Amino acid sequence: MRLNNIKPADGARQARRRVGRGIGSGMGKTSGRGHKGQKSRSGGFHKVGFEGGQMPLQRRLPKRGFKSGLLRYNGEITLADLERLGATDVDLDLLKQARLVRRIVKNVKVVRTGELTRAVNLRGVAVTAGARTAIEAAGGSVA
Repeated sequence: MRLNNIKPADGARQARRRVGRGIGSGMGKTSGRGHKGQKSRSGGFHKVGFEGGQMPLQRRLPKRGFKSGLLRYNGEITLADLERLGATDVDLDLLKQARLVRRIVKNVKVVRTGELTRAVNLRGVAVTAGARTAIEAAGGSVA
């Protein structure tokens, strides 16, 4: 095989549809748009969700809830993650280097999921009440 012999698989690339080029093409006259109406005209198409003038569904339903944009700056790790990490002193930078949290994260909280058998010292990392008891029971500390 050579670079000049490479070609796409059979049927992978279809020829573009040439419309308005006579009866023989199968796409002559109305060019596959049918007769009359909004969809047959150039530029004539309504926006997504338009229901013919009826109040659209997304406007009929009540607005509900709120999700803060600041949530993306918060991260969460588990006790099992700390166990796998294998470090004794843990801070936000170490968690980012280990890719346990994303780079954009500013605040991290440890939740009690999994087991922790090693003593771990946390600095600048928040913990839940259950995670705090598990960390301190294993001989670690939270600063």
